Amino acid sequence: MTRQEKNKVWVLTALLCALTCVATMVLVIPSPSGGYMNLGDAVVLLGACLLGPVYGALAGGVGAALADLLAGFPVYVPATLIIKAGMGLLAGCLYQKLKEKPWAVAVCGVAAESIMVVGYWLYDGLLMKSLAGSAVGIPANLAQAAFGMAAAALLVSALRKSGYVCKLFPHL
Repeated sequence: MTRQEKNKVWVLTALLCALTCVATMVLVIPSPSGGYMNLGDAVVLLGACLLGPVYGALAGGVGAALADLLAGFPVYVPATLIIKAGMGLLAGCLYQKLKEKPWAVAVCGVAAESIMVVGYWLYDGLLMKSLAGSAVGIPANLAQAAFGMAAAALLVSALRKSGYVCKLFPHL
């Protein structure tokens, strides 16, 4: 990879990181477990498809963790960093293998969002000292996951039709 290509990748990663942060903060709906529902998962999944596993994980993890910090949920920053980076890593790996299939984003989304739902259930259980008590947040996380998968699938489908976008993001 040339220096110019590396710079482009870092700039696009920073852009997706910022977009993840903004999408996470633009609509904050408190959930029963103490966290909040948001639009950020759509961008985490989109970033994984656009940037690939490593840079997608970085953009999703850092962007979402930064949103938690800025939105007043600092207790969730470490968990969000790990969970969203894990989502980006898994979705990016799967998308690279399946991108030619019409259902690729759906499969990537289900796998990645499973990390989110289970990850926050376990982290909330740690905070609440009760896995049964933290299960109250699962329906909200499932709703967030469904929206994120649907929005990401629509966005990826639309962006794949653009030659300019495909040139910028060769992983798409």
